[in-house]
Order: sequence, then structure tokens, then C-alpha cells
Amino acid sequence: MSNNDLQRYVSEELYWDPKVDSEAIAVSVDGGVVTLRGTVGSFREKREAKQDAERVYGVTDVKNNLEVRILTDQRSSDAELRGNILQAMMLDSLIPSTIDAKVDDGVVTLTGKANWQFQRDEAESVAGNLLGVMGVEDEIDLIPPGPTAHDVEHSIKKAMERNAKLDAESVSVESSDGTITLRGTVGSWADHDEAVEAAWAAPGVTNVKDHILVAY
Repeated sequence: MSNNDLQRYVSEELYWDPKVDSEAIAVSVDGGVVTLRGTVGSFREKREAKQDAERVYGVTDVKNNLEVRILTDQRSSDAELRGNILQAMMLDSLIPSTIDAKVDDGVVTLTGKANWQFQRDEAESVAGNLLGVMGVEDEIDLIPPGPTAHDVEHSIKKAMERNAKLDAESVSVESSDGTITLRGTVGSWADHDEAVEAAWAAPGVTNVKDHILVAY
């Protein structure tokens, strides 16, 4: 697929997303790598644009260089924004009370402890959805339950085998002290994400090293 074709497909995907102002986003492509530039009105919109681009067949990576600029009347003080974030996280049953947030000039830093990656992801999603947030930094520590490396590898491979979208034989799994290393080649970005999500879902995983190649 040519760079021009892929650029057009990504631009069309952005256009069809009502949550994204596609006219404010410039798209460039170099060998499957998409770069997004421009200014958007929220961190959520910036994140949404990246997800839109990743969905397009042929995209191997997305460099999200979009800038977030909040309108003056929508700005909140850091203290008010932190209070809103803590309230939103408290109302979400997936987020443990051990996760905290601090805000500096609109940029949220999440700290504390969690047992699962999905808890970190949920906290990041909730914080990033609030109006006035300019960016989210995830510094939450994962505290593993402590299963053996064999148990972790086995559970990840079984999860991959159960996934109808993923060829489990194409991805190898190695576990060491809570760190999972994934290697292999998959046929789409969606397959890549499924494999990484399967790794993060295993108990005791604190880090995932992603060496999976996407080959169309």
C-alpha cells in the first residue's frame, strides 16, 4: 500500500469519528508509520485520534504529535482538576483506592499501587476523559500476586489459544520476574494488540516487552 493511500484511509477514519475534529489534524505517512500533527481541544480527543489511526489496515505505528489546547473558559485550577479526578476514580469500582493523582499545569500524574494492568488502564482512561486535562503520566506501581514463571507463560498461551482472532503459534512468550517478553510476527495491528492484552491480563505481570512485528 502506498503512503498516499494509507494517508487517505487514515484521514477518512478520522473524518468519520464524530469525537474528533479531523480538520484540525494533519496526517503524514512514511512506510506504514503515521504521524499526527495539529491542535485539539482535549487530551481525550488526542487519544481518540491515535486509536482511530491504529485501526486502519496497513498502519504499523502511530506517532501522536497532537498538541492539546484548552479553551480559557474550560480551564480548571490544578487543585479543582485533581479533586474531579479523585472523585471520578472513587466512583469507578475497577480502580483501587491505592491509586492517587497529582496535577501540574493540567498534566496528571497517577501514582500508587495496583495488582493488575487493567486497573492502571482504567485509571488512565478515567483521568484522561475529564475536561481540562492536558496529558496523563502513569507512574502506578504494579504489585504482583507472585505466580511462577511457568504458570504465567502457560496462562498467556492458553488465553491466546482461546482467542479466535489470534494465531497463538505465531507468538512466543517468555517470563522472568514479572516481565513478559513477546516475540513473533502477526498479520494485523489488531492481532498485535490482542497478544499484548493477553500478556498484561496474566497474574503477576508487571512489565511487557513487545517485540512483535506486524507484517501485512
